[in-house]
Amino acid sequence: MYPNLYYAFKDIFGIEISGLKLVNTFGFFVAISFIVCAWVLTLELRRKQQQGLFTFTEETITVGAPAGFGELLLNFFMGFLFFYKIVGAFTITDALYDPQAYILSTRGNLMAGILAGLVFGGLKWWEKNKQKLDKPETRTVRIWPQDRVGDIVIYAAAFGFLGAKIFHNLENWGDFVKDPVGSLISFSGLTFYGGLICAGIAIIWYAKKNKIAVVHLVDCLTPVMMLAYALGRIGCQVSGDGDWGIANPNEKPFSFIPDWAWAYRYPHNVVGEGVPIPGCTGQFCNQLPFPVYPTPLYEIIICLILFFILWSIRKKIRIAGQLSGIYFILNGLERFFIEKIRVNTKYDFLPFHPTQAEIISLLLIIGGVVLVVKSKKWFGQSLTS
Repeated sequence: MYPNLYYAFKDIFGIEISGLKLVNTFGFFVAISFIVCAWVLTLELRRKQQQGLFTFTEETITVGAPAGFGELLLNFFMGFLFFYKIVGAFTITDALYDPQAYILSTRGNLMAGILAGLVFGGLKWWEKNKQKLDKPETRTVRIWPQDRVGDIVIYAAAFGFLGAKIFHNLENWGDFVKDPVGSLISFSGLTFYGGLICAGIAIIWYAKKNKIAVVHLVDCLTPVMMLAYALGRIGCQVSGDGDWGIANPNEKPFSFIPDWAWAYRYPHNVVGEGVPIPGCTGQFCNQLPFPVYPTPLYEIIICLILFFILWSIRKKIRIAGQLSGIYFILNGLERFFIEKIRVNTKYDFLPFHPTQAEIISLLLIIGGVVLVVKSKKWFGQSLTS
């Protein structure tokens, strides 16, 4: 396991770069998934635009004006914060012993932060000054949905993270009560369906606000969300963030399956779960006391396959909303069955003792079936390929 990129570079390339301890492996793969999926979403939005399913909105902008105080202050703050922490990580002796604690602390290099803030603010002033006109002009520009992908990604990331934390703490209420602050600011402990629900609500609100056809936007997003989930799970598997399965002491059904793909102990996992590894010193020196199903690995494989299925059929679906319904069904089925071999908190006060994910996945399957059946009646649109 590679809790952060420092350990990955050390093991794979044999080099030690202390600053890489600040880059959490799970967060790195989540960032990669957002970048890749933003590109894929842009392609799909353009295709829908060419079908005439999206229209533009007009916005008024002012060009040629000098940099405002707010712009300069924002750039100063971003430069200050970034270099305050980055330079501090290399100049404060014990900063990288616990990167998470350092990032969330007030410690850093004040002089580096101030200098970087002044540089960032100065660059913004210089950029705006080059474009300054004697008399600023007001122009009307057309904004298409694909031009808003950056905003959509930001909304998905912010509200997705918020929802994932809320639903995780609701699912693990006992742990939250013991340490509310630690549970809220911890980099681990995220629930996918919480992120999906909250991000979905935020994106629908954003679409309505900017007059983007919601059903077509969601149809564009569904294969992208399956891809994002698969890429994000790479981070779970590589870092060992606790999203593993139940104990699996059984013999492998096929000899060609590697041990780590059938029963794995997640050595050096990022959450410090398990028992000490003999001979290991320092951080991240624990491994599980028994092998478990590597469920993140299974979800990576399954969800990549489901992404390619959705991507291959998206042009063949003729009714708006049906692709979204198929996504809900596939997503729900995948998660419902993976829960059978995955470690999760069960609701013992309910019949059959389901997990939170099992309840939501069942609702998704039902909602997906209804959407597939009722799409033509609700949206009544026949799409071209």
